[in-house]
Amino acid sequence: MRSKDIDLDEKLIGQHFVKSKLVTPEQLAEALKLQGQTGERTGSVLLQLGYITIAKLLEFLNKFYNTPSINLFRTTIETSALNSISHEQMCHFQAIPIRHSQRYLHIAMVDPNDIDSINGLEFIIGKKLQPVAVPHSQMNFALEYLRRRGGQVSENISGENIELEMAAAGSVIISKIDQLLVQLEKYNASDLLISAGIPPCLKVNNELIRLPLPTMLPADLEEIAKEMMTKEQWDIFNEKGVLDFGLLKHDIGRFRVNIYRQRSSISISILGIAEKIPSLKTLGFSNFFDNYIYHSQGLILITGPTGHGKSTTVAAIIDAINSKRKCNIVTIEDPIEFFHKHKMCNINQREVGRDTPSFKDGLRHIFRQAPDIIVIGEMRDQESFEIAVQAAGAGHLVISTLHATNTTVAMERIINMFPQDKQDQIRSQLAESLLVCVGQRLVPHINGKGRALAYEKLASSHRVKNLIRENKCHQIRTLFQQSAEEYSSIDFSLANLVKNGKITADDGLKFCDNVANFNSMTQVGARPSGQSAKS
Repeated sequence: MRSKDIDLDEKLIGQHFVKSKLVTPEQLAEALKLQGQTGERTGSVLLQLGYITIAKLLEFLNKFYNTPSINLFRTTIETSALNSISHEQMCHFQAIPIRHSQRYLHIAMVDPNDIDSINGLEFIIGKKLQPVAVPHSQMNFALEYLRRRGGQVSENISGENIELEMAAAGSVIISKIDQLLVQLEKYNASDLLISAGIPPCLKVNNELIRLPLPTMLPADLEEIAKEMMTKEQWDIFNEKGVLDFGLLKHDIGRFRVNIYRQRSSISISILGIAEKIPSLKTLGFSNFFDNYIYHSQGLILITGPTGHGKSTTVAAIIDAINSKRKCNIVTIEDPIEFFHKHKMCNINQREVGRDTPSFKDGLRHIFRQAPDIIVIGEMRDQESFEIAVQAAGAGHLVISTLHATNTTVAMERIINMFPQDKQDQIRSQLAESLLVCVGQRLVPHINGKGRALAYEKLASSHRVKNLIRENKCHQIRTLFQQSAEEYSSIDFSLANLVKNGKITADDGLKFCDNVANFNSMTQVGARPSGQSAKS
């Protein structure tokens, strides 16, 4: 999401405009007010307000960044340069390759002094870069121009054509969807829900809030959907009636989008994704994960309902491994939500629909990619389960998510994916490969700001292995109700959150597994029998 640091940077840049005597303090104050509403950069807002010319802005960028600057609308962009990275990478790095020279690839950037982005791009492209500064508004228009063409081109692009097309489309600073996404950030909401017949809605702490905006019409939904999708994505959506994809809006954030048809109209669900990958400790996990994520082989499962942080937990696990191990990680995701940088590991992220047709197709060929760790965004079908369990028992660490109400239901769901004659075999493989299964819920914080993590864990042990093999998963919850090292109930986690003043007992009741057990643990002075806080 857009951070306060960006606002601070824009104020500092604005002060340089004043010091350079390009604008007055009053003009800067007006520009910063508009900049805070739209997410545009200060220079582009000053340009749009008519307080500076494009020539003056380019001169300022040249001096401020101490690097060449160009007018992108007066530049020819070479096909061979442009197609060296994907459109999503252009959006992520706010960079557009424009031409090759003998030694360098010249690349237009909003911030040509962003060393991390330059290093990342040089790694992807395999060539030294020569960055040049361009105005933020020109970058946005060029990226939108390319998005409408599917992100790839077959011939050189004239910057003048970009300017003409975007002018014809109405060169507004902020689009309809951007305005709504800014509201999602403002309210610290988890989801933005847009349907015809009602105003746009936000989900804040699992509760629906309707924004004070006009009722959305079917035509509005179609316009917003087209605005977010490429022509290719729009064609796929029209064919299938539903589409998942990732959306990156620079200075606003990353989002996971699901667009679907209902009652002859379009509905849109947008989930906000944190730009920074949180640590496992920040999420609310104890150190118990350290006992499993550094294993060379086995299966780690994260379960829970949609919207309760499973993907974020997986991203935190990958980042922890990336910081301590030297290995090759291959992920298959739908869509890619968190971009991982290469630290100690090589991380290869493949997106369903773009890099591979499906999870099944991606997994069929994954062993040829020499993975040490395989990350499956979500296991949805028998073949994916079979390959995952096989890989976990054959020298790979496999990490995945699964929709299940709790850990033991997850075990039963995996087994029941297979025909009767194969279930004994899969039970045996699952019993041997499982390292730990975590079932998690996000519960509204008592202060109304954000949500607290509650989780149960089911870790592999001799007893757990036997219960899985003997088709007695349903007995785990009963046998271990008095606790054991290998099992810790979500009721215990919820009770601890209540006792530590992080959630209310009423909210805990909504997510607990056993009401009587939870109530007994939340009584004053009560402790879960046989359990300790480290469980």
